[in-house]
Amino acid sequence: MTATPTRATARQQDAAGRRRYTVVDSPYGPLTLVATDGTLSGLYMTGQRHRPAEETFGEPDPGPFTEAVRQLDAYFAGELRVFDLPLHLDGTPFQRAVWEQLRRIPYGETRSYGELAEFLGKPGASRAVGLANGKNPVGIIVPCHRVIGASGSLTGYGGGLDRKQRLLAFEKGEEHDARTLF
Repeated sequence: MTATPTRATARQQDAAGRRRYTVVDSPYGPLTLVATDGTLSGLYMTGQRHRPAEETFGEPDPGPFTEAVRQLDAYFAGELRVFDLPLHLDGTPFQRAVWEQLRRIPYGETRSYGELAEFLGKPGASRAVGLANGKNPVGIIVPCHRVIGASGSLTGYGGGLDRKQRLLAFEKGEEHDARTLF
């Protein structure tokens, strides 16, 4: 009876590409990095909303993540402000457009959902922008934590509002090294 789920899981992975994952420590708790066909396709925090089922992450293998881990370490040390990694982002065309806009928000700055909707040429789509933002599969690297409410309030974050607040404080220079936040 165990052969059927194994075959089904293998078919799911084949359809989505060959997947591998690793778990790394961070100042914000463990981060699960997922690669599809050798390219980073996921960065998930413990307890994250919209975190895929673990069985979809593939086999454990730290090999595809050397550069991602190096850049994350540099970011958390306050030495890197812009990630330069190839990404494999599965989503609708609208979601991918939102995620591209997220990558354009400068380090230490924020944008509102409405501002992102304006940048996309869809001024009435702030709610849809929020939904796409929440489905971002590569948090921190695609900085969805930099999106706030129109009033400047910290609104939802898949990784939790505490993490969002701490990431924003780190980027604004309130801590020089994210590793000191714990």
